[in-house]
Amino acid sequence: MVLIFAVTTGVIFACGIYLMLRRSMVRLIIGLSLLTYAVNLLIFSMDDLSTRGAPIIGATEPEKMADPLPQALILTAIVISFGVLAFTLALAYRASQAVQSDNMDVLQSTDREV
Repeated sequence: MVLIFAVTTGVIFACGIYLMLRRSMVRLIIGLSLLTYAVNLLIFSMDDLSTRGAPIIGATEPEKMADPLPQALILTAIVISFGVLAFTLALAYRASQAVQSDNMDVLQSTDREV
């Protein structure tokens, strides 16, 4: 099971980085969201993947309780990635309005002084 998670995480990371290296802003945003999904899957796979009880003291034995830390880290990562994605979408929308193009090379040409 851990091998499946590792391979899946690696493939998602590779696809995300590949898309971020393309010249389109839309592909950059999709690659960024794929990277956040891969990080969430990586954090999830760091926990023990066997079935365990709820992390409530007194309900089960401490050895059979699930670790709540990876769950809390994933929730925090989801909130942060949502904020970063919203900012990136707004920035990309404004940049595409300014240069009337989705191509990153056109966006780079606006940085040069004439």
